[in-house]
Amino acid sequence: MKKSNLALATAVTGLIALGASTVSAPAMAAEKEKCYGVAKAGKNDCATKTSSCAGTSTEDGQADAFIMVPKGLCDRLAGSSDKPM
Repeated sequence: MKKSNLALATAVTGLIALGASTVSAPAMAAEKEKCYGVAKAGKNDCATKTSSCAGTSTEDGQADAFIMVPKGLCDRLAGSSDKPM
């Protein structure tokens, strides 16, 4: 009987954790924004005009490469823009 209670508790805990992660993911995404011109070479989050994959920017501060930052941070970073430069 103890094994079945443990299995049930584990299953319920897993479902709760799954539900919490799916609820918080969209909320976290809404609190982020693209910030262009501040990514280090090879550390961009998405495609650029000259490449099709994340992590392929060729120089620091590449104007068309972005990283996702918390909303409001991009305005405070030197050399940054919320649009491709």
